[in-house]
Amino acid sequence: MMTPIDADKVRIETSHWLEDIVIDLNLCPFARLEWEKNRVRIHVSEAVTVEQLLEALVVELNYLLTHDNVETSLVVHPDVLVNFDDYNQFLDHADNVILALELEGIIQIASFHPDYQFQGTEFLDLDNFTNRSPYPMLHLLREDSLEAAIERHPDPEGIPDRNVERLKEIGLDSIQAIISGKTRTS
Repeated sequence: MMTPIDADKVRIETSHWLEDIVIDLNLCPFARLEWEKNRVRIHVSEAVTVEQLLEALVVELNYLLTHDNVETSLVVHPDVLVNFDDYNQFLDHADNVILALELEGIIQIASFHPDYQFQGTEFLDLDNFTNRSPYPMLHLLREDSLEAAIERHPDPEGIPDRNVERLKEIGLDSIQAIISGKTRTS
């Protein structure tokens, strides 16, 4: 029998990751403002099957569309797609949900996973840590807001390279400690 998830614990750990990695290290220069405005929703899904996760994705997409006070949503799913290869293959299904709901150009999905690995990299390459999170999750973004933020940013194309350089400055051991919650940056 599977142990039920502790949604509060998952939400807290995800919040710490957002604050300590994404915001404090400025991996996403657009996140701080929305976090401080309390416009980031963390939804912890109890899904244990891919089908349940697809249902949770549809529900969360509808929530985002009907709640203008929420800018972005993280669908955290600790009990399904814990294997990165399975997760990576699932992303096509998630994109198909966007197409089926006619949300292409309105909502996009960014991907984060504890074992995230870009193609052509080694597992411990620091590039991968830009998309590593404490739990598997789907980040739902409003495309119009994202495009506006990108237009305001002085060098959006340079963000990925700057992120990798920042992670190299900090070092692998420190990044792993921060992600695991053993070290806080603030």
